[in-house]
Amino acid sequence: MSRRVVSRHRIAVNAPIADAFMFFTPAGEERWVQGWQPTYLSPPDGRTEAGMVFTTGEGAERTIWLMVDFDRTQHRSRYVRCTPASRTGTVEVRCSALSTERTEVEVVYDMTALDADGSASLDAYEGRAFVEMIDGWARDIELHIDVLRAGPIR
Repeated sequence: MSRRVVSRHRIAVNAPIADAFMFFTPAGEERWVQGWQPTYLSPPDGRTEAGMVFTTGEGAERTIWLMVDFDRTQHRSRYVRCTPASRTGTVEVRCSALSTERTEVEVVYDMTALDADGSASLDAYEGRAFVEMIDGWARDIELHIDVLRAGPIR
């Protein structure tokens, strides 16, 4: 039987909701995630929109991403991600305004292992490891907030 892990965690970001939401797009993450270098397939310019396809990683960690939902009004996006060598699932980001300058971001991972190696890789998406990963995002965003505000994210 395949292992499945569903985890969610909320963080606060010191930015207005419209800005904070865009920090969690592929292009937005290029500004604060060390080593995040998506290869944009469609559209090739990396413009954020439902239907966009991009890849990250290489070798056994090469991951194919499809943005299935992207709603700037509701501040919600959802991706299907597949690392064919081990796991597949969805990633959802939902933003809620805490104030005019502070946003709560909920991140939900729903991952299923494709084999025994994939089952072991799901440990990173569960329990304390997942909370620490997402809390780390909040710290990284705070460190890069000036860069993030440097201009519009596509």
